[in-house]
Amino acid sequence: MPILDPAKLPTASSLGERFMTALEQVQDKLLHLVASIPLLLIALLIVLFASWLGGLASRRMRIVKRISSSNPYMEGLLRSTVRTVIVLAGVVVALDLLNATSLVGAVLGSAGVIGLVLGFGFKDIAENYIAGVLLSLRKPFSPGDTVRIDNFEGKVVALTARATIMMTVDGNHLQLPNSIVFKSVLLNYSRNPKRRFDFETSVDNRASWHAAMDAGIAAIASVEGVLTEPAPSALIRSLSNDGAILQFTGWIDQQHNDLARTRSEAMRRVRRQLREAGILPPESVQRVVLQRNDVEVAEEAENGHARDTSVDRALDAQVGRARQLEDGGDLLHADAGPPPAR
Repeated sequence: MPILDPAKLPTASSLGERFMTALEQVQDKLLHLVASIPLLLIALLIVLFASWLGGLASRRMRIVKRISSSNPYMEGLLRSTVRTVIVLAGVVVALDLLNATSLVGAVLGSAGVIGLVLGFGFKDIAENYIAGVLLSLRKPFSPGDTVRIDNFEGKVVALTARATIMMTVDGNHLQLPNSIVFKSVLLNYSRNPKRRFDFETSVDNRASWHAAMDAGIAAIASVEGVLTEPAPSALIRSLSNDGAILQFTGWIDQQHNDLARTRSEAMRRVRRQLREAGILPPESVQRVVLQRNDVEVAEEAENGHARDTSVDRALDAQVGRARQLEDGGDLLHADAGPPPAR
């Protein structure tokens, strides 16, 4: 154990001097603080004024009013950004007024380091937020649209900062992260109001396929909601020894009619029309019919004018209108679009 030297011990006079020195320093700081009270009040007023000005500017900006009518999500983001920038500017001015420039640098440096750490720690959250901003700007869908994202299908409810909220056809509430929505293949069924439905039915060899197609087209055209332009159509999908598979198609306006219900009613009417015309599907049980002129009767039944086999131009006009709505954002050349209708 070291031995203390009595000569080096602090004396009463030295302790008194140190106490007086400390007391003088405290008095100086108090006097400096009292003298700085007006500057502190001014700095506080600057921060309060910046906060008020930020709120006023975010509410009165004309660009915000224009965006709010078409994009409420970007409206909130822009308002928060404007308010935050103005308040930060007021804080920097107040600190500079107090000669705390070194503190400003320290705060900014700390904010940068903290932001970098948080960026790595909350990468997924930041990715979803940025994807939400980009989706809000691009607007690939609107509330109420029926979309298919990956293997998920339903109606869009809302777009939030983190997720896209959907309602599935079964009535389930579904939330998809915005990053997945942004990177996935997205099919929007509601962007084009016209949508096609199709179904198949089989017809026996002994029936006239020509008459079957005409009867089916007439039956589909009689369904409420089926459009006359593009008109319903039919074609032979495949052939077999027992008969043929006919495919019927029709178009509806999704804003006024439901696709599944219209398709169901069209299938019912086509089957009834074919049955009334004596056109039946192939029998499941094979039987032998002794008739000498089977070939001649079948050939006579199929005689008639040739059906249209030209290129289907039903989507050309709709695709053209959709390309015009891209507002210059299409990367394809103008001559890469569909050929004009003939």
